[in-house]
Amino acid sequence: MSLAILLFCLAFLQPTESCKAHCQDVNKNRVQMSSKSQDCENPCIENSYCFQSCAAGLEGNIRFLCRNKEWQKSTDTCTSLNVLTIFENKEKTFNILVATTPKIRTYETISDALMRRCPENLSCILKNIQESPQIPGNIEVIVQLLHNISRVMSEDVDEVRMESYSIMVNHILDSRSISNWVFVPEKRSSSILLESVISFVRNLFMKKSSLDISEQFIHILGISISKDSPQEESLSFSMKVNDTEDEIIGIVLLPWEEVRKLSLPSQAISIAFPTLGAILEASFFENDIMNGLILSVILPQEFERISLVFEKIAKSEHSRTHCVGWHPTENKWDRKVCEMALDSPDQALCSCKLNNRFTSFSILMSPHNPESPVLIYIMYIGLGISIGSLILCLIIEAIVWREVTKTEISYLRHVCIVNIAITLLLADVGFVIASFFNDLVLHHTGCVVVTFFIHFFYLSVFFWMFVMALLILYGIVIVFHTIPKSVVMTSAFLVGYGAPLIIAIITVAATEPVGGYVRPMTCWLNWDNTKALLAFVIPALAIVVLNLITVGMVIIKTQRPSIGSPMAQDIATIVRISKNVAILTPLLGLTWGFGIAIVIEENSLALHIVFSLLNAFQGFFILLFGTFLDQKIRDAVKARISSVKALSRLSEKFSSDLSHHPTKGSH
Repeated sequence: MSLAILLFCLAFLQPTESCKAHCQDVNKNRVQMSSKSQDCENPCIENSYCFQSCAAGLEGNIRFLCRNKEWQKSTDTCTSLNVLTIFENKEKTFNILVATTPKIRTYETISDALMRRCPENLSCILKNIQESPQIPGNIEVIVQLLHNISRVMSEDVDEVRMESYSIMVNHILDSRSISNWVFVPEKRSSSILLESVISFVRNLFMKKSSLDISEQFIHILGISISKDSPQEESLSFSMKVNDTEDEIIGIVLLPWEEVRKLSLPSQAISIAFPTLGAILEASFFENDIMNGLILSVILPQEFERISLVFEKIAKSEHSRTHCVGWHPTENKWDRKVCEMALDSPDQALCSCKLNNRFTSFSILMSPHNPESPVLIYIMYIGLGISIGSLILCLIIEAIVWREVTKTEISYLRHVCIVNIAITLLLADVGFVIASFFNDLVLHHTGCVVVTFFIHFFYLSVFFWMFVMALLILYGIVIVFHTIPKSVVMTSAFLVGYGAPLIIAIITVAATEPVGGYVRPMTCWLNWDNTKALLAFVIPALAIVVLNLITVGMVIIKTQRPSIGSPMAQDIATIVRISKNVAILTPLLGLTWGFGIAIVIEENSLALHIVFSLLNAFQGFFILLFGTFLDQKIRDAVKARISSVKALSRLSEKFSSDLSHHPTKGSH
């Protein structure tokens, strides 16, 4: 057989690293082309597909899918890399292939030839890989090559091999190649690449105390560690992203309590990827946005947790950040493996579990909350008005207390109003104090204390509203005087303060030991990690529903008044109280109704504004509906003002009389 015929056969039947996927594509093409004679120049039929030849010098094809009556590119297997073109000295490769063909049972793959030619440093393919275009077909070939290398070289990986391996990885992670990953036939290629790199680095043995292999799109750092290390160790990265000069930081913190578990000296290695996150998004169509470096870690088996610092690419106070770990078998980011330890507009601190499955971590950004300064203005202005209104409400109650609490029903009603005002005032003041906590790491204990009291007092507001509803309901159904006043008051205070205190204590005791009581950025109940916020939301919503039921029963009862009842005065008082509760309770229901609507429609600025208005001005509503609209309070205030004026006139008259009739001692 002549050399020309042999080369023709090799060119036609050449195996590549992606042989299996490539051959499957060829078979598909053959079936499709035999059933349809049209090409991609003809009008398309929905969901049909066609194939187009690659440019000159490339092998493979481009697959198009018909969507909305247009041919849209689906996959691209065009490649310039194969066993004949990837090696630096092509002529020598051809001679080797020809000389060894009779001795080889199967066609030689790139990795087979690589292991024969330059297994010590992998350098014989670097030049041609670096010069190859970063097209989808070449990306797939290189990914499969890297995967095979990581399997073949299961031991004795040194720094030289690692540098060559990193150069090949760097080539296909170039930011200019991101858009081409979408058209790689094997959609798992990006995940396969990540696992291949981790597998290869796992077999790396450091001969020195430190390791630093740096390329533009992959950076590997390693250090020697032991339980006798004098201080906490870390691995710090700083890499450019988005084709700009700006660099973002990623830090792997090795907790001292984990290092102390080591029985023997070991090594800690980490890999940073600035573009792989965008490639994974493109490959798997992730909804969330990668907002930091991907940090992969290879650590001793004794390590159970790791802390990581991620500087954010997009720095925003209004977006939600999630710490995540990459799930290689499910090809998705998993939020359960990591917890947010600290979140700020610039960076995030994550605490993540370590095992054989989860070794790569990053942060995701979910831009759900609407960005508007209007919400901030409403909150602070509303809180100021609310606090002022509650103080005025308490002052008025203190002034008119004797005049408005002469009957038992009135007394109980005003006890509820006063306690609602006090608890809401203290909760609002706590909320203002919490806003001054900037560094929650340094002031964590203070933040926990403030959050506890805010939680307790806000719950007390709702429970005292519940007490008021129960008293009204009880007054309608059963005569008040059948139960001693002391028993009613004791029960009211146990419900109003005892139940909230128990809930608040259980919440902090259950969530604070695991670091999930407060949020990373604000002093309020955590949601992302422990769902501690449910300890406030569930009781509040339950009370709102019960209050609405009570109002409904009041309306039904007052529509059918008992004729000839001896307690006409008490019934009139109950009706007046019911009117106030009928106004207050729907307001509470609307507030939390809009809160539920916000959960459903997170991007609605209008719903956020209404929700903020109803909550921030709650103290003003209590002053308006609980105090100003009460006829007895208005009469008592008028009487007190009249008496003050009368005393003032009497004092003036007395002073005038003294001036006209001086005492004898003055002569």
